[in-house]
Amino acid sequence: MNAKLICLLIWLPLTSIAQGFAGLGDSAEGFNIPTPNPIFNFPADAGAHPDYKIEWWYITANLQDAQGTDYGLQWTLFRSALAPQDGDDWSAPQLWMGHAAVTTPTAHFVTERLGRGGIGQAGVTTDPFSAWIDEWTFSDRELIANGPDFGFDIRFGDLGPIVFHGENGYSVKSETGQASYYYSKPFMDMNGTLALPEGDITVTGQAWFDREWSSQPLGNDQTGWDWFSLSFDDGAKLMGFQLRGNSTYTSATWIDPDGTTTALENGAFQARPLKTVTVAGRDVPTSWQVTLPVKSVDVTVQAINDNAWMATSVPYWEGPIRIRGSHTGRGYLEMTGY
Repeated sequence: MNAKLICLLIWLPLTSIAQGFAGLGDSAEGFNIPTPNPIFNFPADAGAHPDYKIEWWYITANLQDAQGTDYGLQWTLFRSALAPQDGDDWSAPQLWMGHAAVTTPTAHFVTERLGRGGIGQAGVTTDPFSAWIDEWTFSDRELIANGPDFGFDIRFGDLGPIVFHGENGYSVKSETGQASYYYSKPFMDMNGTLALPEGDITVTGQAWFDREWSSQPLGNDQTGWDWFSLSFDDGAKLMGFQLRGNSTYTSATWIDPDGTTTALENGAFQARPLKTVTVAGRDVPTSWQVTLPVKSVDVTVQAINDNAWMATSVPYWEGPIRIRGSHTGRGYLEMTGY
């Protein structure tokens, strides 16, 4: 029985009995939990935190070819722990999952990797930084992944400043106080090659890197979220999300072109579905009105491809979007729990 199958057999029962979306509302007993007023330590905090239950390294990118065709790219490495400890062999209780996807106006390609910690199959090092699962790698300057019918080899230019969400990186997710540590690098220039069935395509664009870790980031009634990363043509950016449960909880960060941030509390950011389509047998909203009155934002976001469904072990929707209205630009939308 190989490592991937063992990981899958362990991971799926966890998600099937979970509270909140994908078990993110389950008890954090024995694990550390985020607390207010964090002090981040780099480069250490770019690496794994095995005493927390869940974390991820997440890249989304809006890319264009020489003809101006829009593409989306996603690469994610997830770590989930069965116990708050690490190890150097098969007894290590760290599970790893990788997702890679490319979205075009007419197609969506997605693949997944599953692995175990402690045996070198997946992990993160910090000096120099490298995150990997099998042959997929993400370093300070390059991103590589492949699937049965697609792949990409992308290089980074300017990484830009680190942006901290919530109160200095302490991001509250619910009225009952669940939270995560959350920071981003939303100013990443990219260029490289997408390998698609029709051939290699040279692309350029901008990426958004998210880092988040916690042990119980959701309330047990929260069944999913809608997360928006919006990059406006004037250089400003907006990260906003709403978590769906017995009530809706929202949070947002306004990012000026120089990286200066403004944290927005629950209720300031609003997202209202405008169009719903059937994807993978589920009703999913792929056009939204997004408003942030304090910054005079009133925009419509529209998926480049409605069918950007991530048919992975824990399925969700994720894809590139175009922005029109009071502001214009491009961005990414992630929706879970549909």
